[in-house]
Amino acid sequence: MDTHMDGLALLLQGEGAALNLSRRGTLGAMAAGGLLLAFGIPTRPARAQEGPAVMAHATKVAAYLAIRPDGSITLQNPFAEGGQGIHTAIAQIVAEELDADLARFAVEVAPPGPDYLLLMGGNARFTGGSSSVRSSYAHFRKLGATARAMLVQAAATAWQVPPAQVTTEPGRLLHAASGRSAGYGDFAAAAAALTPPADAVLKDRAQFRLIGKPEKRLDVQDKSTGRAQYAIDIKVEGMLHAAVVHAPRAGAEPGAVTNEAALRAMPGVVSVHRLPGAVAVVADSFFRARKAVEAAEIQWTALSGTVLPENFSSASLLETFRAAADQPGNPARDALGDAPAALRAAARVVTADYDAPYLAHAQLEPPSSIARFNADGTLDVWTPNQAPELFQGVAARTAEIPQERVRIHSPLLGGFFGRHFVYGPANPMPQAVLLAKATQRPVKVIWTREEEFGRDAYRPLSFARLRAGLDAQGRITGLHASCVGEGPIGKHFGAAALGDPPVDGSVVEGVAFKPYAIPARRIDHVVVPQPVNIGFWRSVGHSMNDFFYESFLDEIAHATSRDPLALRRELLARSPRHLALLDAVVSLSGGWRPAAFMAEDGTRRARGVAMASPFGSEVATIAEVSVADGEVRVHDVWVAIDPGSIVNPAIVEAQVRSAAAIGLSSALYEEVVFEGGQPQQRNFDTYRILPPDRMPRVQVRIVESGAPMGGIGEPGTPGVPPAVANAVFTLTGTRLRRMPFANTRLSAS
Repeated sequence: MDTHMDGLALLLQGEGAALNLSRRGTLGAMAAGGLLLAFGIPTRPARAQEGPAVMAHATKVAAYLAIRPDGSITLQNPFAEGGQGIHTAIAQIVAEELDADLARFAVEVAPPGPDYLLLMGGNARFTGGSSSVRSSYAHFRKLGATARAMLVQAAATAWQVPPAQVTTEPGRLLHAASGRSAGYGDFAAAAAALTPPADAVLKDRAQFRLIGKPEKRLDVQDKSTGRAQYAIDIKVEGMLHAAVVHAPRAGAEPGAVTNEAALRAMPGVVSVHRLPGAVAVVADSFFRARKAVEAAEIQWTALSGTVLPENFSSASLLETFRAAADQPGNPARDALGDAPAALRAAARVVTADYDAPYLAHAQLEPPSSIARFNADGTLDVWTPNQAPELFQGVAARTAEIPQERVRIHSPLLGGFFGRHFVYGPANPMPQAVLLAKATQRPVKVIWTREEEFGRDAYRPLSFARLRAGLDAQGRITGLHASCVGEGPIGKHFGAAALGDPPVDGSVVEGVAFKPYAIPARRIDHVVVPQPVNIGFWRSVGHSMNDFFYESFLDEIAHATSRDPLALRRELLARSPRHLALLDAVVSLSGGWRPAAFMAEDGTRRARGVAMASPFGSEVATIAEVSVADGEVRVHDVWVAIDPGSIVNPAIVEAQVRSAAAIGLSSALYEEVVFEGGQPQQRNFDTYRILPPDRMPRVQVRIVESGAPMGGIGEPGTPGVPPAVANAVFTLTGTRLRRMPFANTRLSAS
């Protein structure tokens, strides 16, 4: 099930921006960044696109397609390409119904505009929540079919024949009776002048030649040859460069820069500026700007906005969460029966605490943005983003100009994972706008790795206490879980956005709405505020909560001397879809092994299993592990995924492997620790990630059940940590209840 209401909603908040760059005067400009993105509250299973409002833009062919005389096609894609293959997938859908050659497509991210609001009933646009293809599949099929019908009509009119006699083959129009044929480019102009039909006929699935096929990605050559342009590659004529240094802890503001005159005298330096929470140096090169800003002597005196206390630590916050776990919470909307009563009446109660740390997005490309004010009063901004209209609004308020006078250019994303929303002060774009306005020159701001790690919107620190009641035969009679803390929805929108009673879907998803048939269940959200700026991270709450739940389910199995796979089958006995997934992953792995065993290379190994239901897709995962030098070694991961139906199996497999990699990296190594109000991990030398030689083999099996289309980009992530942890228990008898696992020294037997 998709644990989000009807998808994601774009929201903007904040007031107008300040004109000057004084310490106080610019606070409004940065606060105007607000956030951005809200996930809905868990309510019901995912649905396919619903209602005519979602299809409102499907006949606006001119807004999306430009067919040139040579037959090449430019497609404006509402969604951002960050390596997930969305440019290829959307082009593949359009090319199918248009009957075009996929190789002739060039895809760009569409500019801001109402024609590209495809989500939330045609009222929102963003790239996230694994929603892009499933939310727009019907739209782009109809768009392609409409464009084809217009080309057919244009040819029929020119050839003076009935449209029914004109057929197509990829990129060409044909009239069999007369032997006439022409390329799409020959009639593109005439077709564009026609009124789009409202009732273009779609293909039957049996007629598909592209959808469902492993078509090659359109961007492979450009990325392989270096022609692909990321934000950090872009140059603008007359551009200056800026480097920034942020306050050591969030909420501190710059007072005096005591050596400002010396900084201005350094080679290439143009100016020195105080920004909200930061100092910037503008120079003729980034190297010179960075050297100067690193030499700045800054008195961080003023405090404003959300302030991280000097004594704040992630360890102390975790203990606060732990102490609050037994307080009354607000139940998620999948409650069934009376779980607390079932636990009171149980013959036995199993209880366990689980936690997961703050995580950085740790994207490959450091954040950067370019802003340029033009003589006609317009503003151009080049910035990696997942929501162009959102960034347009923030840029307009920061610059104090009408939103329609801002042009947002959206390059390829050199990293993704939910990082490219504004998140208030966690984005350099407002800084670029303020600096360009102050200098009256185009300015490119680049954050160093240290600044990025220090000002990320982190995945939240998380804690859950799970309790299960068992009867005398070891059957589960009730399950009660308390998820403690605050997620990005509650952090940025408050209780008013969470329903009544307020429940943050980004806190409970992955523990709530599990498919297992448990007679009584209750998942509570115990609200404890997060003082740290937090954001959405790949698979959001599922990335930690499925680890909590699926590991706890294994605890129940072992507490009752039952096989973990058999327990899952029993709890899913009335769900053929989930049973089929378990069968698929067991078959893919060569068979289930419930106990430790000796591998052919002489290592002692074990396997673990886990399931997840994120973003409308269903996933089953098996991991095989050993232990060496006190740490987990993962040799193989097998993933069976049921997204209902698919567009490109090659992209699906690549996304699942990518998701498995980040899931394993987070499980084994990743962690941001706060001490003294500051993050201790500021670069990859201290923020450990999965190295290439620790990457296991990942095999993927796609199961198309015909259910409503689910997401792809994130569902492969959450099943990996619990599958690994469950395998470790079978191998060593050590139950891993907190991530990262590398913090626990393990014994091989």
